[in-house]
Amino acid sequence: MAPIKRKADAVASSVKAEKHSVSDRNTKRPRKSDAAASPSKPAGDGIAKSQKSTLPSVFKDEEKSFPRGGASVLTPLEHKQIQIKATQDVLFEASGQKRGAEDNSDAEVEDGDDSAPRAGKKSKKSKKSKKSKPAEEEEKRVRVEGLSYKRLVVGSLVLGQVTDITSRDIVLALPNNLNGYIPMTAISDKLTKRIEKLVQEEERSDEESEGSDDFEDIDLKKMFFVGQYLRAYVTATAGDVSSNGVSKSKKRIELTINPKYANHGITKSSLAVNCTLQASVVSNEDHGLVMDLGLDTPELKGFLSSKELGQHVNHSEVQEGAVFLCLVTGLNADGRIVKLSADQTKNGDVKKSNFLADAPTVDAFLPGTAVDMLVTDSTATTVTGKIMGHLNATADIVHSGAAETTEDLSEQYKPSSKVKARIISTFPDADPKKVGVSLLPHVVSLASRTTLKAKKKTKPLDLLPISSFVEEAKVVKVEPTAGLYLDLGIKGVSGFAHISRITDGKIERLSETSGPYKVGSTHRARVVGYNQMDGLFQISLEQKVLDQPFLRIEDLKIGQVVKGKVEKLIVDKTGATGVLVNLAEGITGLVPEMHLADIALQHPERKFREGISVTARVLSTDLEKRHIRLTLKKSLVNSEVEPWTDYSQIKKGEKNPGTLMEVKSSGALVQFYGKVRAWLPVAEMSETFISDATQHFRKGQVVNVHVVSIEPEAGRMIVSCKDPESTGAETETIFRSLSVGDIVSGSVIEKTADSVAIDLANGIKATLRIGQMTDGSEKKDKATMSRIRVGGKLEDLVVLAKNAKSRTVTLSNKPSLLKDAKAKKLVSRVEDVHEGQTLHGFIRGVTPERIFVEFAGRLVGLLFRSQLPADMAQSDDYGLRRDQSVTVRVTHVDTTQQRFWLSMKPEGEELEKTQKPTGEVAVNAVDEKLKSTSDLHFGTATSARVRTVKSTQLNVHLADNVQGRISVAEVFDDWDEIKDKKHPLAQFEMNQIVPVKVLGRHDAQNHRFLPISHRTGKNTVYELTAKKNINLSSDADILTIDKVTTGSSWIAFVNNISDRYVWVNISANVRGRIELMDLSDDVSLLSNVEENFPIGSALKVRVKSVDASTGRLDLTAATSPSAQSLTWDNLKAGLILPGRVTKVLDSSIIVKINDSIAGPIYPEGLADNYDLAKPTLHNAGEIVRVCVTDVDAANKRVGLSMRPSKILSSSLPVKDPEITDKSQLKVNQVLRGFVKQVADVGLFVRLGHNIDAYVRVSDLSDAYLKDWKSQFQVGQLLTGKIISVNPDAKHPQMSLKRSILEKDYVPPLSFDAMKVGQIVTGKVRKAEDYGVFIVVDNSNNVSGLCHKSEIADNKVQDVKSLFKEGDAVKAKVLSVDAQKRRIAFGLKYSYIKGTSGDDEDVDMEDAEQEEHKEDDDAESVEVVDDDDESEADADEDADMREVQSAESESEDDDDEVDGGVALNGAQAISGLSTSGFDWTGSNLALDDQVAAASDSDSDGASKKKKKHRKATIKEDRTGDLDAHGPQSVADYERLLLGQPHSAELWVRYMVFQRELNEIEKARQIARRALNTINPREETAKLDVWTALLHLENEVSNADAIEEVFKEACQYNDARQIHERMIKIYISSGKLEKADSLYQKMMKNKSFTPSPEFWLSYASFLMSTYQPPSPARARALLQRAMQSVPETQHRYLTTKFAALEFKSPNGDAERGRTIFEGLVSAWPKKGDLWDVYLNLEIAHGGEDNVRGLFERMVKIKGKKRRTEGLFKRWAEWERNVGNEKGAEKVEEVEREWREQKEGDEE
Repeated sequence: MAPIKRKADAVASSVKAEKHSVSDRNTKRPRKSDAAASPSKPAGDGIAKSQKSTLPSVFKDEEKSFPRGGASVLTPLEHKQIQIKATQDVLFEASGQKRGAEDNSDAEVEDGDDSAPRAGKKSKKSKKSKKSKPAEEEEKRVRVEGLSYKRLVVGSLVLGQVTDITSRDIVLALPNNLNGYIPMTAISDKLTKRIEKLVQEEERSDEESEGSDDFEDIDLKKMFFVGQYLRAYVTATAGDVSSNGVSKSKKRIELTINPKYANHGITKSSLAVNCTLQASVVSNEDHGLVMDLGLDTPELKGFLSSKELGQHVNHSEVQEGAVFLCLVTGLNADGRIVKLSADQTKNGDVKKSNFLADAPTVDAFLPGTAVDMLVTDSTATTVTGKIMGHLNATADIVHSGAAETTEDLSEQYKPSSKVKARIISTFPDADPKKVGVSLLPHVVSLASRTTLKAKKKTKPLDLLPISSFVEEAKVVKVEPTAGLYLDLGIKGVSGFAHISRITDGKIERLSETSGPYKVGSTHRARVVGYNQMDGLFQISLEQKVLDQPFLRIEDLKIGQVVKGKVEKLIVDKTGATGVLVNLAEGITGLVPEMHLADIALQHPERKFREGISVTARVLSTDLEKRHIRLTLKKSLVNSEVEPWTDYSQIKKGEKNPGTLMEVKSSGALVQFYGKVRAWLPVAEMSETFISDATQHFRKGQVVNVHVVSIEPEAGRMIVSCKDPESTGAETETIFRSLSVGDIVSGSVIEKTADSVAIDLANGIKATLRIGQMTDGSEKKDKATMSRIRVGGKLEDLVVLAKNAKSRTVTLSNKPSLLKDAKAKKLVSRVEDVHEGQTLHGFIRGVTPERIFVEFAGRLVGLLFRSQLPADMAQSDDYGLRRDQSVTVRVTHVDTTQQRFWLSMKPEGEELEKTQKPTGEVAVNAVDEKLKSTSDLHFGTATSARVRTVKSTQLNVHLADNVQGRISVAEVFDDWDEIKDKKHPLAQFEMNQIVPVKVLGRHDAQNHRFLPISHRTGKNTVYELTAKKNINLSSDADILTIDKVTTGSSWIAFVNNISDRYVWVNISANVRGRIELMDLSDDVSLLSNVEENFPIGSALKVRVKSVDASTGRLDLTAATSPSAQSLTWDNLKAGLILPGRVTKVLDSSIIVKINDSIAGPIYPEGLADNYDLAKPTLHNAGEIVRVCVTDVDAANKRVGLSMRPSKILSSSLPVKDPEITDKSQLKVNQVLRGFVKQVADVGLFVRLGHNIDAYVRVSDLSDAYLKDWKSQFQVGQLLTGKIISVNPDAKHPQMSLKRSILEKDYVPPLSFDAMKVGQIVTGKVRKAEDYGVFIVVDNSNNVSGLCHKSEIADNKVQDVKSLFKEGDAVKAKVLSVDAQKRRIAFGLKYSYIKGTSGDDEDVDMEDAEQEEHKEDDDAESVEVVDDDDESEADADEDADMREVQSAESESEDDDDEVDGGVALNGAQAISGLSTSGFDWTGSNLALDDQVAAASDSDSDGASKKKKKHRKATIKEDRTGDLDAHGPQSVADYERLLLGQPHSAELWVRYMVFQRELNEIEKARQIARRALNTINPREETAKLDVWTALLHLENEVSNADAIEEVFKEACQYNDARQIHERMIKIYISSGKLEKADSLYQKMMKNKSFTPSPEFWLSYASFLMSTYQPPSPARARALLQRAMQSVPETQHRYLTTKFAALEFKSPNGDAERGRTIFEGLVSAWPKKGDLWDVYLNLEIAHGGEDNVRGLFERMVKIKGKKRRTEGLFKRWAEWERNVGNEKGAEKVEEVEREWREQKEGDEE
């Protein structure tokens, strides 16, 4: 679009015709300013300088002149004013009228607003004097216009903020609640070219994209971000118009951000520093971005440094065509490159002078530019000003900030004052020119509007989302014709309700002082929108909006049940019927034909008539396309199961209904809600056999399924329709016991034309295909098939394969396979296949070039066409069919790739013709004697040059064109030659010459050894050996597997590591395997095989067994007898063996010794201290050391133990002795054991292997247990005493009674033992309005009543609010009625303290009389209220207490907290440790503090009693507890009244409940604490969170812990929570979880910059983790260097080096190496030397320390430091007892002093 020419330019152009010098211009027509900037000055200066005007002006030195190269001295504004006045004079003279002295501005004339004031004084003269002109200009007022749809014309420039990004366009929030849309093609020329190129490529390739035409490789979300500020150019404002010309949709503002439009009006000469330019990315370079500015000067480019992109943009991910609003920071020397900055945070900081103060032309002032505005006028709601003295600027009610305050802006913005503002819009039609500005802080700073909540900046929409309700929205400002401004309860963010959104009817005008919407009135409102630019919520008070269930599609949740009305029926192009359902105004959903009902409807139009109400469920929503899919199926709508909407929420085994979207013969695709889909295999559709799913299921059918397997990350899920309970544990066990090659039998349950379904019993189904019937022809197979009958039994069937997911078996009846299965020759693994072996298989598939032969276990071999007999090769499909039996011979096996090749040619037939090699001339041979490859024969000795060194081989050159390979197994003659056992070949270097001998050729493609006579391709690689003591006279000298004998020893080198074996080479062509258990005698090394036995590492091995026929070689590297060779016959008690944990149960773990021996280890065999005996601490697959304690070979049972006293040393301390025989048990012996069984007759407690104790129900407890079974569970640790050991009885008897266990046991209190005045503890049994019933602790259910009047010294209004069932209390016995067996208790504090002489206490006799008046029925107890006078006194005393409390608080010290308990501020509130419940490892001395506070308060009370007796009498002393601290729930509640913010007290309260086993109450107390403690007490809240995490860690599962942990991270510093959680895991022995949490922290960039984090993790791995992992700890240093700031690298490296010294698992030598590198890099850093020295003194040897001292004193440094070093050195020598050494140090010091003095002279 062409630039709009300003009207003033026409006047200016006419003046340019005459050229004048500067002096002529000054003499002819004086200017307002004495001087102007020279027009010839380079544009690169960026700022036009000006001098002070000599004439008085209202703008003073703010006036600027705009040099225009020969233009008139008058400004365009002056020209325009003169022209208008002259025109008006002519018009008035012609009409004979008088015109007013005051002229209205152009804005007033053009706007045509009749209400605008036009009054003014009338002038008698038609010509004004020059003196009156300034006065007239002061009187002129610029009209303030807010941006609106009408005022926003094509060509307007406006500043906006990105609010949403779709695949097609960008949504921009504009000022004054406007929104604009930027299409993908209106972003930049570069992006448009990319789109056009992509479209052309798609057209060329003729690819059709079904269902979506999105551009996959252009993602706008990767080019822009929400919150980004952009300048936009308005291209269109028209809405959609129907044929009759009536607009049928909302008006839409189309924008472009293309720089050539967004920078409209800017030229190279008008560029200035701090002006803003919109630029698009042309190319992404290493150090920044080359930008297109869209100016008329194409050679002018912009450069945006990568450091100026801001935190939201990643330089490497910026795409070509992206657009940024940039600040001009300068130009380069030649003026061709504009330096830019796109960092919104930096550019928005106007305090750094990032505002445009001077510019060559007003065209530089475009939206987005920060300016310094001079206020010329202000009203209550608007501000008007001047920019550079000439450009008018206005701020409307929204962007002046008036909408957020009730203050008058005219008081805040005085005329002639300056204010920082940012231009947000232009008005192209305005004359004179003006711009709109914003004074809002977030717009000026180019940030997003935020509000403060809990001291954290929060987005307004996070606090008040769109569609949410505001129950009390308060009117704070009324614009009579515009609307209401409302306070929504969010600090700093207001709401605006337009006048059309206030009521359902129409309102003409609003009033501030009267009517329902006056200032101060409150209304129920609803949020309908939010504008980020304005920072205002859009509010509606309309009742219809309040009643509407949904305002947006976003309000609908997938899976939600909704109600609506049928809008109409539709029919698509395919003829499918659908129903449109109206859910709310403007929200309509589609019900596809498939989801109209559970059954197919013949006439849907009869059921779904327009206007009827329906209930539907949301299937999915597409926010971008604004689509909603619904279902009306009753089976889905009425389902009470939580819908599946996200894969991450679904767990294995869960059930849900789904709809079949597509049905195939192999299964069906099931659709749930949203994008969740699953595959339903045909095998999982029914318990009965189904061959074709399409015959039983239909599209659209609803099925109930459960999850079989799920991969949330991949979005894959497999479901089943089978009843999960139908497959029991027994069936699963039998299915697992079946192995490939087993021979089974079964009954025929179904028969089809191609297969037979067979029941193998116990619910296991099998399939027998027709091709597996016989080895004969197809006719014979059909004949056999015809003889099979349903219900008949089939014998001798071979298991070919198992399907674990569907739990089905594939069988075969082929005699050849049956024979091999009986002979145990049926192959099912590649390891079972060997070269030359003859196998029986069947055809799986045939292709033109190869045949796939299948064997058992779905093992497949390749049979190439060249390996077929000649007659077969010429036949169609080679004369083969699927499942046809074949006999083949193995020609080659590649175990690494798990494949093998076959042949059907006779063995004696020549497979390929060999030709005598002619040889290739050797180029630059290493050995001069080598002339050609024909000289290389078996055993030839020559030389080779090392080319590369690999872990398992040396790649060498015999010549430039002759390559060779030396296997690591062909390098060393003996074990001592290997210097580095983990990396044997590390001792070789590149280009090293090595003497070698030729062994043969190497097949590089298949990684195998070939004889020298074998013909290979062009690139021959020779297999060589570097062994010196090898004799190679003939091929027989090569080691082969048949020459290896059992028991022989070899040096082996690791070649590969699998799950069960480590594969090794003992020569170039002999390979063997080592069981993981046989790798080492040190079981700890097996925890990380890859690290301890890397590829290429050397091992000393011994041959266990060898089978040359199958090529199997089993080796062992362990010196002790191998566990793999053990059998039940030679397994003996006392053996210590390695084992692998295969299963972890709640009450035991299963350890596997070898394939035939495995046994359980129960808790009593896990540890010598039963507190540590937790099976769940172990993991499946873990390698452990076990001791055999008992062997029952007949029943194949073994007893195992992991007790340290068994497997390490018998001298280790044993807390819980091992019980192996009844004879070890003695009467009165106290033992601990684990509950084995909870039976009706009592408990069975496991004391040892096969030793169980019996506990009768009567011996469980001294007290009566109503539901005793719920108190015990299997695996629970108990302590009991043996009360009977009868040799004839099966089990010894044990008692758990405290009276038997404890020597100082106190028998339960009886009713007769209760005495008046006795102090007892008890628990609240029931709380009533008249009092509480208390059960005495340690009693035979002795209980009594504490009347309401005896609960506290003050009157208690609500008893139930103070006490709940189960609360622990301390009470005093007031009376005992033996006849009625009633006891009266008192809970008053004065009773417990033993003082009852207060005059104000309720008379005891009166209380007793009231007790005797009670009826036998507790419900009929009458309570006599106190008289009014007592209540009045109590109220007066309460007021008095408040006064005294306020006085006393002002006199308290600063370190006292509420309630009078003085706490030491220096003590860290880190938790508390109690018996069985250690949370942080530190104790809180709350008891002493409370006691001290109690004494001080008591003294204070006695002193005050003399002066204020009345107030003191009624003083609330519930906080004064005795020296023992709080002992009951009531005590804690009373104390918390005075100390509600004390974390110590809350945590103690939690511990109190935890000790009572009230877990849920402890949780509730923690939540109360978090809600009660002041938010400013962050440390206190953190301590409560820590205590809650400790509690959950002890009693909850992993999911509950994770939930609380995530919540704690949200409300606290995440790093502190992570650190405390790690300490909790460590203290509870959960080291694996601590390690896992550390690893998660490594992925969080907010944690990794801290050196302390890395040091903590390294220390954990080095010293705490079990087993320690020093290698992992060391590897952290390199990772930490990438995250920690460079300035911290030296500190971090120093700490890691120190860790090597300090840790018991560290390597001091490695630490020295690191320190040596540090001191060499920073030789003059004394602190480095000092740390190094201190570590050597503490952990090193004397020689190392002495050597360090010698080096340190030689470093040139300050004299004082060197003297101190000599002194310290001498003292150290004396401390180690080396007096001569000290004398030597003194001598060295003298020499140093002499040399120092000589240098100074």
